[in-house]
Amino acid sequence: MNAEEEFLQKRFIDLANQSYRNNIYTFTGFLTAAEQDLFYRTLPGIGQIGYALFGGADGCERQMLRFGSEEMLGYEEAFPVCCVEIKPTAPKFADKLTHRDFLGALMNLGIERSTLGDIFISDKIGYVFCHEKVADYMTGNVDRIRHTSVKCRVLKETPEAVKPTLKKETLIVSSERLDGIVAKLFHLSRSQSLLLFREKKVFVNGRCMENNSGICKEGDVVSVRGFGKFVYRGCVHETKKGNLSIVLERYV
Repeated sequence: MNAEEEFLQKRFIDLANQSYRNNIYTFTGFLTAAEQDLFYRTLPGIGQIGYALFGGADGCERQMLRFGSEEMLGYEEAFPVCCVEIKPTAPKFADKLTHRDFLGALMNLGIERSTLGDIFISDKIGYVFCHEKVADYMTGNVDRIRHTSVKCRVLKETPEAVKPTLKKETLIVSSERLDGIVAKLFHLSRSQSLLLFREKKVFVNGRCMENNSGICKEGDVVSVRGFGKFVYRGCVHETKKGNLSIVLERYV
């Protein structure tokens, strides 16, 4: 574990203790998949303190961690997450902006990455999940991305454009081993699939999965960095040749 991971681990423990001692909810910034995995590895040393993860909408990769629960504290407090719409003032003449363009424009304003969640793009409009403390700053200062003039507003509700679409797929595999399912779904060789596990790019329910022989369980959410994400729905039946027909829902 490097110094940065040790610092973050101590931060998790400190926020959990603050929540318990002061009877309040405490929050982290937006965590990457690797940082969420570090939290799960830290969890045994935290104790029986309630927690939750939320990124603004179902399926978000970057998520904020909240310590505390209604059962423990006696009240509920929402995550300080909001969605900012960044829209071209003249869509007809707007550049085809990428995720990197939106993120770069925000970072150039001095906004910390930990205050920014996932960024979605639909019909040239960017939707940025962020900590509510930077939302007003964004709306008051983001007026151009590359050569495109834009206007911003904080949305009261989560737009349909950022809600995930799940596509049902059926695969024939030899077993419910995770490496085989990953290889089949993303059209990879078994060696290519193994490399993803070694490079710590496969996450199951937020936890990094280095054991490629692990078995997928119904309801598991599997994220493979650089390839995609899916929910495993289980085995439907066994074929005449002894293979398995499985169903999953892939995030589109």
